[in-house]
Amino acid sequence: MAPGDLSEEAWLDLQKAGEILSQVFDETIPRIEPGVSRFEIADHAETRIRDLGGNPAFPVNINVNEEASHAIPTTADESTFDDSDLVTLDMGVHVNGWCSDAAVTIDLSGTHDELVAASDAALAAALRTIEAGVHTGTVGHSIEQAIRDRGFRPVVNLAGHGLGHYDAHTDPMLPNTGSDNGIELSEGDVLAVETFATTGRGRVTEGSDERIFRLDADRPVRDRRGRKLLDTLRETRRNLPFTTRWYDISGLTMTVRNLERKGVLKSDPVLKAERGALVSQSEHTAVVTANGCTVTTR
Repeated sequence: MAPGDLSEEAWLDLQKAGEILSQVFDETIPRIEPGVSRFEIADHAETRIRDLGGNPAFPVNINVNEEASHAIPTTADESTFDDSDLVTLDMGVHVNGWCSDAAVTIDLSGTHDELVAASDAALAAALRTIEAGVHTGTVGHSIEQAIRDRGFRPVVNLAGHGLGHYDAHTDPMLPNTGSDNGIELSEGDVLAVETFATTGRGRVTEGSDERIFRLDADRPVRDRRGRKLLDTLRETRRNLPFTTRWYDISGLTMTVRNLERKGVLKSDPVLKAERGALVSQSEHTAVVTANGCTVTTR
């Protein structure tokens, strides 16, 4: 039975999205090795998501070392993993608009096990805390305590979040620290529960690299190429993020930049800790129930 106000159809789609995502993680993680390119991993994962009957909820994020979020490769990206890298694989699947979102951090160096364990422990603590009626700040406190107990800092300006229909980032926010702000969780809330532990100061800043975009406002567009792209996005993505390498449209890069300047599209820049710091992320999708939560990813 579907929890809360979720329909049975939505519940089945959420479960299928989680099953697909779990399988793609199982297939992709062993491929992340020194010498392998970021693009190869992203392309493999996105292809397998589609092969298994889903669609990417957002472009596959491959964040390395100080990168915390939104780092994705282009087709021309020839960068490869090094045996000293800390690599986070952050992926999402949607089935009929219902999303599953998860992340895992892989330590290629074999020297940062404790940092990875800190974000894993924080995720486990959050999942134990979540149930209908619990305040989001209480969940944040459990995350913060687990990370600090292991000698690291939570990233205070990153948070977990809700997952809506064709919306990969909505309320409620789940902070990485304790807070009096927020709301009480309700049965049927779909959550991307994500925890970030760092060796740095505990904050990330925006970089200049922007490769992820999404619809932001419904405004009239005169340009023919712009209208063509918007028609495609409204039909296939709605509010879900995309990347230009998914579409074979003439003049696409310039079209996207023009639409961004007009406020029709919004970009998500790469988020980074300070140079030399490391960030570990752990994430599952969970649906709030009366007495806990049900995790749709494994």
